Amino acid sequence: MQASYGNLLNNLPLDSSAEVFELLHERAGLKIERIVSNGQASPPGFWYDNPQEEWVLLLSGSAGLTLEGAREEHVMQPGTWLHIPAHCRHRIEWTDANQPTIWLAVHHEITSL
Repeated sequence: MQASYGNLLNNLPLDSSAEVFELLHERAGLKIERIVSNGQASPPGFWYDNPQEEWVLLLSGSAGLTLEGAREEHVMQPGTWLHIPAHCRHRIEWTDANQPTIWLAVHHEITSL
């Protein structure tokens, strides 16, 4: 197997008009990606409802997420992480429009211990 490497803060997309999802690693039941946002948000009324669990870490920028049923918005700053259970509906309310918001997202199957 070949080793792979990179830097999550380098080689950012030049076009900031759309969010960019970059697959970093994938295998059965696991997907790791870098997401770069530049002021994007979920469309009005749209909710993510992922069949896999998701763990996200914010590396730069800032963002606000709403989890369905939560009383308040979850504000994320660099270093903030969040675990989102499978089928926990959520949406991105806003991302920083003045600098790239860089996320590390780990999607994984539900496992029992």
